[in-house]
Order: sequence, then C-alpha cells, then structure tokens
Amino acid sequence: MVLREKGYNLLQATDGEEALAVAREERPDLIIMDIQLPKIDGLEVTRRLRQTPGFSQIPIVAITAYAMKGDREKAFAAGCDAYVLKPINTRQLPGLVAEMLGRSRYSPSRNGDAGGEENPGN
Repeated sequence: MVLREKGYNLLQATDGEEALAVAREERPDLIIMDIQLPKIDGLEVTRRLRQTPGFSQIPIVAITAYAMKGDREKAFAAGCDAYVLKPINTRQLPGLVAEMLGRSRYSPSRNGDAGGEENPGN
C-alpha cells in the first residue's frame, strides 16, 4: 500500500469486531475506516470508538466504494473527520493522512475529502 511506502506502520482488520479490538489494543494515531465492514459496519465502529476514552480526538477517515446520497453526512455524524471514495487516489491519500495527523486534535475539521469523485447524486 502507498502509505507503507511513505513510512507509515499499518494495522488491518477484516471486520468491525476485529477493527474495534485492534484499535483498542493498538491505539493508532489515525484510523482509515471502511464503512462497509462485515459484522459491524464502519460507522457503528466509529461511533463506538468515539465513546471509548482516548479515542475522541484520533482522526478517522471514512472510505467507501458504494456511496449513496447522504453517506458523507452519515460518516461525519458518526464521528469521521474525512470522507474518501474508492477508488482511492493514491497521490492524494498520503497528503490527507499527513494533514490529519498534523491537524490539531482539539479542533478537528470535518470537511476533508480525497480520493475518487463525489457521487453526482450527493
């Protein structure tokens, strides 16, 4: 993955339950959350993490391949800090990650976008 090439250490989870467990155990600096995770979807994982002590200020970037009208707003309402459509623009993603990691964790902006085109229906 392009982020590994930029020197980032990556953790992976195959479903929402595992994502919660990995995040709680490893305490990552940033989370890239697929909103289409099996078992527990990424938005619910995000909501649960935001309620977990120590996770309120960790940047969470939502990604999805199947954007529907209103999904972007739902992602931000769940606690995501940015929203990216697949296919992910591999030239923009490292910049978004660096920006999210450098942004003040006490005043997050909830308007970050990178990656694919917005769904014209949104």
